[in-house]
This record gives sequence, structure tokens and C-alpha cells, in this order.
Amino acid sequence: MPALFQHPALAGILPAESGGIILPLDEARLAQAQARLDGLAKPRGSLGRLEEIALRLACLRHPCEVAPAVIFTCAADHGVAEELVSPFPQSVTRAMVENFLQGGAAINALTGAAGMDLAVVDAGCRGGAFADPSVINLRLGDGTANLAKGPAMDVETCLKGLASGCRLAGDWIARGWRCLGIGEMGIANTTPATALYCQLLGLAPKEAAGPGTGADPAMVARKAEVVARALHVNRDRLAAQTKQGLPDPVAALACLGGFEIALMAGIVLGSASLQVPVLVDGFIASAAYACAVLAAPACADYAFVAHASAEPGHQPALERLARLTPHPAWGRPLLHLGMRLGEGTGAAMAYPLLKGACALYANMASLADIGAAGPSA
Repeated sequence: MPALFQHPALAGILPAESGGIILPLDEARLAQAQARLDGLAKPRGSLGRLEEIALRLACLRHPCEVAPAVIFTCAADHGVAEELVSPFPQSVTRAMVENFLQGGAAINALTGAAGMDLAVVDAGCRGGAFADPSVINLRLGDGTANLAKGPAMDVETCLKGLASGCRLAGDWIARGWRCLGIGEMGIANTTPATALYCQLLGLAPKEAAGPGTGADPAMVARKAEVVARALHVNRDRLAAQTKQGLPDPVAALACLGGFEIALMAGIVLGSASLQVPVLVDGFIASAAYACAVLAAPACADYAFVAHASAEPGHQPALERLARLTPHPAWGRPLLHLGMRLGEGTGAAMAYPLLKGACALYANMASLADIGAAGPSA
């Protein structure tokens, strides 16, 4: 798939400042940055993946600037919860948003420890808008429809979600933020994420379905059956393809996605169009990232997959997705911590790696600076 391919639906959605296109990282700048890394006072490649991170960050619009940083935790509810695919009731989504606002969640603790800001986004929680003015209201509805019975949303709503995410990214970047992260909250949202991996990347429902918030084996089996049913009832709409012969990510998002997933995909696209790095959290956030990559493969140059989720479908999905990007090796997760909470917690844990890579690139002396010769040929 050509790196410059862009889904036609992105016309008019990407921030105007980007010129309406997501450009891949410049190869000449990458070569220059690699030469600097190779000339630093260390054995070549001895800092491992930190050098890969530094290489990419050195070629951005704001080279090696990742502070200030913010994680957008996007929350929404899902009609598919009525299929009993989660051990928790839907009311927990709203309760957890309230917990974010009170500072009592894991994402509050970890963004605080990492020196990141946290922005809570209501993409469509049941019960109407939140009274707290700190919640960013980008509601697309009062929860999606049941994807096992038909489309989760209509295409117009899906495109609105993508546009809102792009605009959110552009607004925060214009105000000075230099790294964005995506995370989520939504009871039952591992089911739409699983369905998206199956449709976009060819995973089988039984391979991709996992425990989510702690489902037992019987519930996981039911989740796989619900995903298979969703793929079947939406099959006519899901037959749409891009000109590259790949599944259409907009059709997939509309039929199988969630309001928060559409917003997160838009944030990835908006960040990439402005050449600002974006940290992608775990299983659900990566499904949004997959939609963004199929819409514009070059956005993968600007995205950092924060961690490998403990969900069984995450690693095979990432491996397949990486093969669709300009630089497959860059799609490997930065951390393997056995996490599966969501919220953006993995992105918060990975952020210090970006800060460290920037510091190395900017502050290390070169071999020439210390009067040392490079390695012999």
C-alpha cells in the first residue's frame, strides 16, 4: 500500500494547517538523524530501541520536543453490552469518568507520575452530558447501537467523530502541546475492538476475543460469537474496499466501532498530519490506530505503540498491521508489561521513553567532541 495513499473521506477532515495530507517522514532528514546517532559517544546501536525512538522524534515538525504532553481518555458506551459480553454493567463507564474527574483512577496516578496532562473526553456516554465543565464534550450520541444487530452508527456520525478527533488534536497542538496520547473507557468496548481487528486485519473472532475486564471462558466464547454475528449481519456494508483492495476503515468503524474509537482514530490522523508524535495505548486504542493506518498509512511514522496488551488478539493484530505501514519495525510495542486496563495507562508508562530518547539525542557528546575515533571498518 503506498505511503501517500489517503482515504478520500479524509478530504476536509484533516487540519487546514496540514494542507490536507499526511506526509511520511522525510528520508533525507532520517539519514541525517541516523548519522548523528551513529556518531554519538557510544558503540553504534548500543542504546537499542531508544535510538529508533530518537531517530523518529528528531525528524518531526518540532524535533525532539515531547513536552508538554497530554493523554486524551475518551469515554463512550456501547449497545453491544446488551449481549452480556462484559462482567460489568454499563453504569461503570459513567462511574469511571467521575473517578477520572476526582483523580482516583490509575490514569490519574500514572499521568501525574509521568508529568503528563490528562484530558477526559465524553464521546458518547449514556446519561447525557456531564455537568463538570472540565469534561471535553464531543458527544456523538448516547452510546452506539448494538453492532450484533446492525451498524453501530451511521457513516455521517463516524465521519463526525473522525473530524472531531482531528480538530481536537489540532487545537491542542496549536496551543503548544508537543505529544498526544490516546486511551479510553467504555464497558464492552473490547468487543467492537475485536470486531475491527477481525474485519480490518483478518483475525478470526476466536483468535482475537479475550477476557477484557475479566470475562470468564464462557463469556469470552460468547464475545467471539457476537463478533462473528456482527461481521455477518453487517457483511454487505463491510464489503466496501479501498482502491488498494483493503477493507474500508470508514465502513468498518461505522458498522463495528465505537464513538470513542472514532475519536481516537481522528486524534491519530490529526496528530500525524501536523507531524506531532502520538502515543497509542493498548487493545482498544490500537484498534483506532488500525483504522487510521488503513485510512492513511503514513500516519504510522508519527505513532508509537505504547505497550503490548495482555489481550490475546493484540500482538497478532499489531504484527499484521505493521506490515501495512512504511516502516514495519516501528510498529512494535515499546513495553511488555502484561497490562490490559486501558484508560491510556500504557501510554503514560511509555512517555518517559520518549523523553529519554530526546535527551540522548540532544545532550550526548559525539565521538568527535571527545576526540575519539569511530569504529574501524
